[in-house]
Amino acid sequence: MAIKLASPESVGFCAQRLTRINEFMHEKTAHDRYAGISTLVARHGKVIFSEQIGLRDKEANLPLQEDTLFRLYSMTKPIVCTAFMHLYEQGKVDLNDPVAKYIPGFAHLKVAEVQADGSEKLVTLQQPVLIFHLLTHTAGLSYDFYDSYSICEQYRQVGLCAKTEGVSLNDFVNKLCDMPLAFQPGTKWHYSVSIDVVARLIEIIADQALDIFLQDIIFKPLEMESIGFYQPEERRARVAAVYGGVDICAPNIGWKEMMAAWESGESHRLDVSNTCPVDDKTFYRGGLGLSSTIEDYYRFTQMLLNKGELNGTRILSPKTLELMHMNHVKQDMLPICYEGITISGYGFGLGSRVLLDVAATELAGSVGEYGWAGAANTYYWVDPKEDLTAIFMTQSMCDFSFTVREFQALVYQAMVK
Repeated sequence: MAIKLASPESVGFCAQRLTRINEFMHEKTAHDRYAGISTLVARHGKVIFSEQIGLRDKEANLPLQEDTLFRLYSMTKPIVCTAFMHLYEQGKVDLNDPVAKYIPGFAHLKVAEVQADGSEKLVTLQQPVLIFHLLTHTAGLSYDFYDSYSICEQYRQVGLCAKTEGVSLNDFVNKLCDMPLAFQPGTKWHYSVSIDVVARLIEIIADQALDIFLQDIIFKPLEMESIGFYQPEERRARVAAVYGGVDICAPNIGWKEMMAAWESGESHRLDVSNTCPVDDKTFYRGGLGLSSTIEDYYRFTQMLLNKGELNGTRILSPKTLELMHMNHVKQDMLPICYEGITISGYGFGLGSRVLLDVAATELAGSVGEYGWAGAANTYYWVDPKEDLTAIFMTQSMCDFSFTVREFQALVYQAMVK
């Protein structure tokens, strides 16, 4: 369905200033950094800007459209965390439950502790890994494409990457249980595969496959018609191609390779059909895998902004969402960062970053704003103070130009009341 636009002035925006976003999108696509860009801005529940510029497939010269499907990568995580909190609201799980209560392999984990001489020793846990640690990325887990801990290379050696042919979510999590943790649970913030474990907890506690649970709890109630891990054949022509220098989800790719590809400026079409497929009914994860139109994702973010409800359908209570979107990371773990990239001014809630200090970000915003991004340069944020949500979608893998910051600045400069 076509996105219905309201007058920008009706919600305190300046239509003329909004045209700067169009200019920005044209500039970014004209210089071949992005094949195409889709953006959406909404305030007070009204969409006042929605534009698509460029191509979803450069080689076939296919235009990017409102119904284009984007691989969300890590923007899958906030959806999975929101779905998990449905179980919390039903009293089926407590955030302080040890993960081992549901996944016994977590009871036997060790920590790869660095000794004074630089060697490593496997030591016992000082406390169990809790569900809270998973949701806040403080569990001691990691990603295979990092280089900051020795376990990252160990992940690569055993093929513990996002997608391995024939490896189910259950298999993936069981394999994690054979690996050491990078640090003691609850002592550091480190972005990781922990939401994949949350996804497996959903399956165990709900006794239902993740993809079906998400359909029942979020997608169908919110009328998110095209989102999913699997896209039927008639929709696949709408899936945007992914471009970039290297596929972050491919086996044996480390941070150095990613940065080298970015610094070289190389950008070509990436074959992600094996690492983030849209045609495999057996593949789903908690940390990546969903593909969505910008409108479908907007319905999710507007529900969050509405304190858990959209068009009369309630997904979560206001107090649960308040809990999710407050900072849960201790002061001595801030600022949150990964592989040397610092996210200044932000803490972390139960599934997404949370703005604590506007000045520290050097970007317009509001305390309490929250959101997240995906590896192919998808991005959203929700600003409860201004009753605003905005989404940026493209498919440029491992893009470190921080174009989304420019988009965010352009949105706020157009808000005049």
